[in-house]
Amino acid sequence: METMAQILDGSAIAGKLYEKLKGEVAQLTRKHGEAPFLLSVQVGTHSASDLFARSQARAAERLGIGYRLERLSPETTPEGLLKRIEHWNRDPEVTGVTIQFPLPAGFDARAISAALDPRKDVEGIHPQHIGQSMFGWSRIGTCTSLAVMELIDSTGADLYGKEAVIVGHSELIGKPVSLMLLDRLCTTTVCHVATADRGRLAEHVRRAEVLVVAVGKASLVKGEWVRPESIVIDVGINLVNGRVVGDVEFEPAARKASFITPVPGGVGPVVVATLMRNTVEAFKLQAAGR
Repeated sequence: METMAQILDGSAIAGKLYEKLKGEVAQLTRKHGEAPFLLSVQVGTHSASDLFARSQARAAERLGIGYRLERLSPETTPEGLLKRIEHWNRDPEVTGVTIQFPLPAGFDARAISAALDPRKDVEGIHPQHIGQSMFGWSRIGTCTSLAVMELIDSTGADLYGKEAVIVGHSELIGKPVSLMLLDRLCTTTVCHVATADRGRLAEHVRRAEVLVVAVGKASLVKGEWVRPESIVIDVGINLVNGRVVGDVEFEPAARKASFITPVPGGVGPVVVATLMRNTVEAFKLQAAGR
């Protein structure tokens, strides 16, 4: 009889994180006389950002975290956004800031990220957080990389010495995930466009006991490449013929893996939960410095 992988339910895993956070938020609010406050910033309009913002608002309300969505005009200039960031950095009410990406053309995402007060950067994208992650010091990691690790840990697998392969080397997902898996003593390989151009992607994927794919290209990883009994974390979100699908061919991969994330419903809900956890950590960092 053919077996199917266990589906990693992102909503259920996020729910466990919320249970822990709710009590912590209540305790912090009693201690400091105020709750963490998250400001979500959107430049222009973007349907995916709208969905993410609504998820943030629901999660914040659930936890007792203050929340406001600030929509800036599509005509906002990079200089205008930087001035607004200076204001939010000084605003004592705002204890966490998340800027919705992608930004319009002409914005330097790195410069925008670097302008945030690192104590208020709840996306974990400030250079200070990225640099600290090299040493395992950062208390605020990138939300998606933290979500990936939560999903992997939910399987109960012992990662010591396992072959881990990350497909995609972005600064927000691939690179930080690789560092986190190295810290857990995985033997870690990072694949990217040059790996595929040389025709070596399938070879690397076939070795992966832990596979993380974050590229944004539907069915990039073929199910037949997936190693039997592996853990597959699919971060990709792609719209194909009106359906949202991941970067991994789900059905054939699920027939080989031990655990796999669905798209949608896998990584996404956990990303929102890790954003809330980062918001709490940012509040604690600022409270400690008062």
